[in-house]
This record gives sequence, C-alpha cells and structure tokens, in this order.
Amino acid sequence: MMDDNNTVRFSISSDREKAIQDIIKEVNIALVEKGYNPINQLLGYIMSGDPTYITSHKGARSLIRKVERDELIEEFVKAYLTLLED
Repeated sequence: MMDDNNTVRFSISSDREKAIQDIIKEVNIALVEKGYNPINQLLGYIMSGDPTYITSHKGARSLIRKVERDELIEEFVKAYLTLLED
C-alpha cells in the first residue's frame, strides 16, 4: 500500500527534456504552417490521446507520439512557471 504522506518525485533527464522541447517546436511549426491553432490542437491531443489532433505535415504526428503526454504536460508547466519567475 502506498503512503499518501510522501511526495512522489517526477523527473526527466536534460537530454530527454531537450528532445521533447525540439519535438514541441517542430510540431508547433507544422501546425502553424497548416493553419491550425497549436494551443487548441496540442490541448486536444493531451486531453484525449487522439493523435489525429496533430497534423501529419512534416511528420509532426509521428514526432508527437514519441513523447508521453505526461512529459508534454511537464514541459508546458515548466515553461509557464519559468515565465512567472521573470
């Protein structure tokens, strides 16, 4: 049984973090080029897990599937919190 009083740590390596950031950038570019709103499309993908929210243009759909959805959320939260620090 899990002890609910301890905080669980979640961490990814800096190499993996960089790879995820690069994938997010490439997917963003592909979505914009095809005229989609990247925020809406990425949110739809994260919420549903349905890869058809991401265009196949420039291999974006294949790229995004290389990243777990929880890793995407972690990168977005980290970026948001970094903006709040500035």
